[in-house]
Amino acid sequence: MNHEQARAEETRAMERVLNATRQVQTSFAALQSLFPPSGDGKPSQFALQTFDAALQELEEAQAAFDELLGDLLDGNR
Repeated sequence: MNHEQARAEETRAMERVLNATRQVQTSFAALQSLFPPSGDGKPSQFALQTFDAALQELEEAQAAFDELLGDLLDGNR
């Protein structure tokens, strides 16, 4: 893999982390709106699943980025 390919792969991995972070922020804000003072404190199953999925994607994106970065630093990519 040449330098440009490695840089592009690193960029894609970081963009995945950033997008996942935004998804967590958005779903957390949606959950917060369901609790007092604006909500009734009873989040829907969908809202909880959306937040859980966003957290899972963030965890997976971070792990993939860590693995990629480790490989790049070790010269394996």
